[in-house]
Amino acid sequence: MKRAIFPGSFDPFTIGHYSIVLRGLELFDEIVIGVGVNLSKKSLFPIEKRLEIIEQAFKNDQRVKIKQYNSLTVDFANEVQANFILRGIRTVGDFEYEHTTADNNHKLSGIETVVLFTEAQYSFISSTVVRDLLAYNKDISRFLPPNVKL
Repeated sequence: MKRAIFPGSFDPFTIGHYSIVLRGLELFDEIVIGVGVNLSKKSLFPIEKRLEIIEQAFKNDQRVKIKQYNSLTVDFANEVQANFILRGIRTVGDFEYEHTTADNNHKLSGIETVVLFTEAQYSFISSTVVRDLLAYNKDISRFLPPNVKL
């Protein structure tokens, strides 16, 4: 079985994240979405709400699992017996960060990172943009996966 993790803080999980997972399911038998605790980030949504949002998005797909983790990503991958790390890239800056992280993860554990480029219609969407829109009471429904309500 080809199992990948899709790690992130997902504050909140956007339609861009959703698209990466759907496309990843064409490559992998199962994807475990790992909602990580990032101590350097101040979260808008508590971890329980972030997990709930992702569960809403994938409630009818048994190939997607959702778990919280508070460890190195490679340790989480080993914990869930994943062979791959799935990541999405929107910008050149994302590429540089993901390249360095993938190299480090491979050196630490031998795990491979598979990168998918964000589809053009979602390339401007980030969790930061969604949080900013929420701060000004704007409608963010088009930036969220289908079936997701905040």
